[in-house]
Amino acid sequence: MAGKLGSSERIDIMRKIRELTRSMIVELCNRSSKMIAIDRFKNYCTNSIENCCCRFNLSEGKEILTLQRESHVRRLDVLLRVLLIIQQLLRENRHSSKRDIYYMHPSVFTDQSVVDRAINDICILLQCSRHNLNVVSVGNGLVMGWLRFAEAGRRSDCIKKPNSAHSIPVQVEEVTDIASPANYILVVEKESVFQRLANDHFCSRNRCIVISGRGYPDVPTRRFLRLLVDVLALPAFCLVDCDPYGFDILTTYRFGSMQMAYDAKYLRIPQLHWLGAFASDSDTYNLPQQCLIPLTLEDKRRTEALLLRCYLRREVPHWRLELESMLQRGVKFEIEALSVHNISFLSEEYLPSKIESELTKGKKNSR
Repeated sequence: MAGKLGSSERIDIMRKIRELTRSMIVELCNRSSKMIAIDRFKNYCTNSIENCCCRFNLSEGKEILTLQRESHVRRLDVLLRVLLIIQQLLRENRHSSKRDIYYMHPSVFTDQSVVDRAINDICILLQCSRHNLNVVSVGNGLVMGWLRFAEAGRRSDCIKKPNSAHSIPVQVEEVTDIASPANYILVVEKESVFQRLANDHFCSRNRCIVISGRGYPDVPTRRFLRLLVDVLALPAFCLVDCDPYGFDILTTYRFGSMQMAYDAKYLRIPQLHWLGAFASDSDTYNLPQQCLIPLTLEDKRRTEALLLRCYLRREVPHWRLELESMLQRGVKFEIEALSVHNISFLSEEYLPSKIESELTKGKKNSR
């Protein structure tokens, strides 16, 4: 469902929109209550490994929208309004954000999530990605390090100042001419950690690329990371807080999100390795008790729900063990807690030792 949107592809999407609306008109003329059937996707289940049948880009069934339910009528109204806006964007070859679309009919849409759901439904119905609709996200991601690339003909040379932050391109399909002498890619959960590494000249000292989605990553950040991993064939590592939210962010990078499970094939990074922070790091690095925060009831519920995800048992059982360890210990901690030793402990000791261990392990496995 991914790729650069050329003139022929834009015309093809517009043709699909016409066919979809025509089929809905036919259903109305035939006095059918059934309007459309939307495939439903998921990127994980809570079944045992033996009973798991999750497959990326494989429909798990269909949702039928009819005129007999008031909630469905409202969804169809929103879907058609958003389709009309998208058709205009494609016809004029312009781009718009989801927020822009919301403000075109705020009294009808009532909430941004209503528009988001309609756009996801449209992507599934038209079998395309969001960027194929000329709908773009407001970019939040940051990148720095040993990297050069072009975006729509404009050159970005991060190597000139490898410890300076650059915004990740919003229209990733226009990124070309990617080049890098880096040894690996490091993804960090938070901007504060990204800034710590910048201040410590981590990229200069370690010849790497560092990316942050500044919390839960947006689509451009995930697509850009996937593009770099595919093109550069570099090892990719991820550093998140030792808490259920950090772990959920980690799985979003590695396995994709449930909301966009229909597009997980192009957004997931299966090569991503988890560097930490692990529950066991609190012992390994002698974190004092005041750095450890008790898990809340919500933390425990979220962790227990995470443990049920099939891909943890199937693909990364060692991740699951670390998550179980956090639950058993009953405490969590932030990456910044490592600064209790010294302000640059993260960049000078923790990360270099972890990455060296992973790279050595990778070399042994490749023999």
